[in-house]
Amino acid sequence: MRKITADYIFPVSSPPIPGGVVIVNEEGRVQAVEPREGHDPATLEAHKGAIVPGFINTHCHLELSHMKGKVDTGTGLLPFLQKVVQFRDIPMEEIQAAIDQADQEMYEAGIVAVGDISNKIDTAARKRQSPIRYYTFVEMFDFLQESMTEQSFEGYKQAYDGQAHGEGNVRVAVPHAPYTVSPGLFRKINQLNPASGITVSIHNQETTHEDEFFLNMEGGFIGFYEGFGFPVSHLQATGKTSIHYAMQHMNPGCRTLFVHNTMTTAADIRAAHEWSPQVYWATCANANLYIENRLPDYQAFLDEGAKMTIGTDSLTSNWQLSVLEELKAIARYKSFIPFGTLLQWATLNGAEALGFEDELGSIAPGKKPGLNLLSLDESLRLQADTQVRRLL
Repeated sequence: MRKITADYIFPVSSPPIPGGVVIVNEEGRVQAVEPREGHDPATLEAHKGAIVPGFINTHCHLELSHMKGKVDTGTGLLPFLQKVVQFRDIPMEEIQAAIDQADQEMYEAGIVAVGDISNKIDTAARKRQSPIRYYTFVEMFDFLQESMTEQSFEGYKQAYDGQAHGEGNVRVAVPHAPYTVSPGLFRKINQLNPASGITVSIHNQETTHEDEFFLNMEGGFIGFYEGFGFPVSHLQATGKTSIHYAMQHMNPGCRTLFVHNTMTTAADIRAAHEWSPQVYWATCANANLYIENRLPDYQAFLDEGAKMTIGTDSLTSNWQLSVLEELKAIARYKSFIPFGTLLQWATLNGAEALGFEDELGSIAPGKKPGLNLLSLDESLRLQADTQVRRLL
């Protein structure tokens, strides 16, 4: 047994415990969370700072790790996407080395589970050996071209079949975004997945152009598709924001993780909550700043009681894959959000979003959540120099 104590224990599922003690067995499974009184100091492993559960990264693109620093910041989503598709013919050994390094860095940054987007099988081998649990979202798109639906689906089905699953890892098929998935492909994705008990993610409202496309058939996506030779003349404006198109074609019986949500409004949030009680929202603050130089309206999500989670996106659109750095970015620009709220986003909410809450997300007897030590001061606020050290 290890008895680990610090200035504060944040179980997340219960109030913080000043000077608490976490008792874990040799497997890292929590046996008890208790006050320090009554314990012999000589038996305690004492630390300065706050002990919190392992972090959950609900949105990552591990397979893009080789593209770190190769795409400019602040361009907006459409130029960003155009730049990303230009990078091809990267040597596989370079891709694999970057994947291995990024996975190790996430582990060292206190991340215990990742919701990871995959279009290929490049990450499968690493996921099978990684100490991190992976929920792999095998992402599909056909650029709204139903003439491409069958071919696209069959290609991504191979990636689905080859992805790591079992032994704690999960795989599901998911749509990329409202602006890239036809109704026919939505149907095939729904048919491939179980009808319930899974999480399905989708990129949502990351740029103003996305809503303009669905509301009025205007905005930058018209030229974006024409530039790739994809016709959009067969499409009609819906008069509603893009999230409504996604909900029209997704299964409300599954947990749904909407990702980015940079332009999402309170009305959009309410509509999603009315559509399904199993809606979660992933925010990737540093990626939003990297690409669009703006953040979501977090107050709207708080006002609507939304279950927020934390993602890092990829090293194409971020400087690092660190949940702590995401929390620090939000705290820097939106300091009205309490630390306890941010911590719940980064732990228990993320675990629930991925269906991992039986083991992860909070420090409670019977769980094996991992333990992180944060260098918080007496104010219990995240600072620019706050660091994380993995204890378990």
